[in-house]
Order: sequence, then C-alpha cells, then structure tokens
Amino acid sequence: MNSAPFFFPLVGFYYFLTHPFLYPLLRARLLPCFILSLCVLVTLFIWTYLPQVALLAIFHGIAGAWINGTFLVLGEAAAIIALLFEAFFVDETQVDIFDSVLVEKQHEDLVRTSRPVLAVEVEADPLRRLDKPIKSAVYAPFSFRQTIEFIAFLPLNLIPWVGVPLFLFLTGRRAGPLLQWRYFQLREFDKKERNAFIKRNRASYTVFGMVALVLQLIPVLSMLFLLTTAAGSALWASQFEEQGKRTPDTRHDEPQYADDPV
Repeated sequence: MNSAPFFFPLVGFYYFLTHPFLYPLLRARLLPCFILSLCVLVTLFIWTYLPQVALLAIFHGIAGAWINGTFLVLGEAAAIIALLFEAFFVDETQVDIFDSVLVEKQHEDLVRTSRPVLAVEVEADPLRRLDKPIKSAVYAPFSFRQTIEFIAFLPLNLIPWVGVPLFLFLTGRRAGPLLQWRYFQLREFDKKERNAFIKRNRASYTVFGMVALVLQLIPVLSMLFLLTTAAGSALWASQFEEQGKRTPDTRHDEPQYADDPV
C-alpha cells in the first residue's frame, strides 16, 4: 500500500473496519470511550459554549462566533478527553493495534525486537500471535510540552479565517512524530537517528498529525479515531519498511529534534 501521509489516518479507519481481528480491542474500549467522550462534551457545551460564543461575537460577529466557538469547545474537549483516556485506557491498546497490523503486514521481525510473536503455523490471527512485551512498549509517550502548547494554542481559534488552520498546523507539527513513536521504538533508533528521520519526513509528519487531530475533534467518535489512527500509523510504518526507509542518514551533524516529550 503506497499512500500519501494525508490519507493514513483515514486509511487506518477503513483498515480497522475491514479487519475483524482488531474488533476485540475495540469492544474492550468502546463503552468507556463512549461514556467518557459524551460526558466531557455535554458538560463543556452546557457550561462553556454559549459564554464563549458571546465573547467571540464581540470580535467575529454572530455567524463567525458560532463556528469558531464550536471549534474552540471541541478543541477543549479533545484535550481533556485525550488526557483522561490516554492516561487510563488507550496506550496499551494502541500498542497492540500497531504491532498486530505490522504482523499482518508480515513485519514480524520488526515486532520481535520488543515482544515474542507466535509463528503463523501456530496461530493465524495477527492479534493472538502477539505475546506480552518483553521491554517497554509505548505507542505515543505523554508530552507535557505538547499538552501545554495544545492548551496555549486554543485561543488561535479566535482569529477569523486563519485561526483554525494555524492551530491545526502548530499542534499537528508536534503530534505527528509522537504518533509514530512506537515505530521509532521498534526500529531501536537512538536520539540522533530518530531526530534525523523526523527531520527528513517533517512535512509528512505535520500533515499526518493535522489530519489525526481533525479526526479527534469529531464529537463522541474522537476516542475511536485514537484507536484507528494507530492502525493508520502502523500502515505508514509498513510503507516505510517496504520502501527501505529504515536507517536515517546520521553521517552529518544533524540539528537535534527539539520535540522530545518532557
């Protein structure tokens, strides 16, 4: 599968729906995902939506205030939901999704750098072929800096016309590489290799992060897209593998990537 980075979060959604071996991971998270998303969204729209629209109406007029207010509240909800859900429910599931997709794409050797994988003769289901990780397994590490910047950039949505795209660009630029952290981990990149690889694919990671963020702003379904984007990220990693983009060029003194999670 050769796709542009823009499509991988969307392709991941389609892949998830058409590959039943992933369904048990969805069923395990579906109810808490739905309840948490619904509670956060209802609470924010009841208590914060109209006051923010009223404030925005001063600067944008009535029509612009309703639109920008909606994006602002959805962004606030996405930040809160992601913090709560990723902290308590998602990361282990995302690792299993990512690894099982790579196994289905016949990249077992890559996954075995982190966890045992049963032979296909023993078990055909890619998810069931995965054993427990034997070393640290993180899909996307928590980034305090990313969280602070996400909240700090939310007021950009107040700017007419350019505010929302600018918000998506700045937050997507940081989110993109974090959404492939598991690939860097399986590749066993050191910091210099990881930084060089990200630098070479900076534009692609920014676009990938922007699309993933837009999906997370969709009410109620945002947590579903956290899971399906993990599948899309794995499909992109598979494409990197198939294209032979395995070892970044570290022969020169590359500037360090400043977006490490802290």
